[in-house]
Amino acid sequence: MPPVRFAFPMTARYGLPMLVTLRDETASGSVTNELTLDVLDETLTVRELIRSRVYQEVQDFNLKIRTADVAFNGLVQPERVPGVSGRREVDFAAQFKTACDAFERNGFFVLVGDRQAESLDDTVTLKHDTIVSFVKLTPLVGG
Repeated sequence: MPPVRFAFPMTARYGLPMLVTLRDETASGSVTNELTLDVLDETLTVRELIRSRVYQEVQDFNLKIRTADVAFNGLVQPERVPGVSGRREVDFAAQFKTACDAFERNGFFVLVGDRQAESLDDTVTLKHDTIVSFVKLTPLVGG
């Protein structure tokens, strides 16, 4: 008799991580970066989504920098410390604060599916096929 197989949907409902696709886009719709993020909860706030993304970016970068000279390519760039050069780990708390501040200043906006998040406290529901877009805005010259 063949073994019984259970098909679980790719959601966090059963304690399994769910992969969500995150994209960085320009205002014109060009995708500049794409990554996947493991999430454990289907429903979370935009703040928690940003926190998860920034945490993963910082952890990945800090692991790489210990073995190679790599550039940080995240949602927001780390603050440069005057007089300090060379390899330096990125501070998660500072990155998270910078990202939240940038969101609130309209430095970027977040689309979950086709819905734009209005605030950091907006609640979003994710599914395995949800695409979350972080659309970075660039200020106009002279404006």
